[in-house]
Amino acid sequence: MNRKTNFVVYFLLLSVCLANCSILSAQTSRNQTIVVLSLDGFRWDYPAKTSTPSLDRIAREGVKAVSLIPSFPSKTFPNHYTIATGLVPDHHGLVNNSFYDTELGKSYSMGNKEARLDPAFYGGEPIWITAQKQGLKTASFYWVGSDVAISGMHPDTWKSYDQEVPFIQRIDTIIKWLGLPKDQRPQLVMGYYHEPDESGHNFGPDDPRTFKMVHEIDSLVGILYSRINQLPGGDSINFIVVSDHGMGAISSERVTVLRDYIPESWPVRIEGGNPNFNLYADGAWVDSAYVSLRKAPHIEVWKPLEVPVYLNYGKNPRVGNIILLADSAWSISVQKPKKKLSGGTHGYDTRNTDMHAIFYAAGPAFKVNYIQPSFQNTNIYSLLAYLLGIKPAETDGSLQQVINMLKPVK
Repeated sequence: MNRKTNFVVYFLLLSVCLANCSILSAQTSRNQTIVVLSLDGFRWDYPAKTSTPSLDRIAREGVKAVSLIPSFPSKTFPNHYTIATGLVPDHHGLVNNSFYDTELGKSYSMGNKEARLDPAFYGGEPIWITAQKQGLKTASFYWVGSDVAISGMHPDTWKSYDQEVPFIQRIDTIIKWLGLPKDQRPQLVMGYYHEPDESGHNFGPDDPRTFKMVHEIDSLVGILYSRINQLPGGDSINFIVVSDHGMGAISSERVTVLRDYIPESWPVRIEGGNPNFNLYADGAWVDSAYVSLRKAPHIEVWKPLEVPVYLNYGKNPRVGNIILLADSAWSISVQKPKKKLSGGTHGYDTRNTDMHAIFYAAGPAFKVNYIQPSFQNTNIYSLLAYLLGIKPAETDGSLQQVINMLKPVK
């Protein structure tokens, strides 16, 4: 090589070394703590629709994503577990809020406690397990999957789900955890609020009563953020606020009834919930149901191999033989509704921005007053692993998609 070539090679090697050293520096620095709070059903544009001074403050003092793009289906359990594992639902196994596993011969649903606590339904490695395996302490207040003995493990501290526990009590508990002696203190805390999802379902995403709840939840976020900052060492805590999905309006004027096309006498199992369902049938009944449902208006009807590639869905056997998805703003009902449909729901195509969620973050690792372009929620696991200084499990996400929201490593 000549001198010029030697210099170029040296420069490239030095650049790679410095980049790796920067990553290593962040990954071996375990002085920072992360608190992740999920606000179920908090649509990305609620802050533009009503007052959210606490989230606005976090955006000024840290970063805000234009939106957080959920994984399909844009439902609660699949997406919370995606955030925890970095895997799309088709890969971690929670393919809907309710579904059937033919191999296990069991149904899964949020309301079936026995099934919900069965580790056989949960694939992938949640971030709390990754952290524990590498010597960190973790805690969870109701995050999906944290009350399940996945790989025989829970977070070091966790709670059995009880929706009646007041939000302010959850804040008090999180602050108590963060105030423990250093050898007992969790370095990863994950918390969950079931609002404003419930209000969005009951009243719709543009109702004043939903906005009132959004404002109340924002106030609670502000209380937690302020109390974190007041803690000794609070300046070493990164606070992240996310949601699992958005919310879309529905109406009785826009409903497709499955029993108009799939008679009850047909041996077809129907699982799921508005606006997406998974159907399970055998033999010729698959084609019979498929042909009949293709006549139904305002719904997509797919066999697993027909699901659009961008949805990353259809390879897991739990999705069944037929996948149904309503057009945006339309509903699917198994039976003819006995009462008027109103309010809101979620689960639609992830290209529908009504389904998009939020991501806000502030703390020592994050830039100030930075707007992050919209990104997939599969990337959050990689971000958390990087901030904790731990080696991540294999995921569907990428740190490179979110690294620009972090301050350069000195």
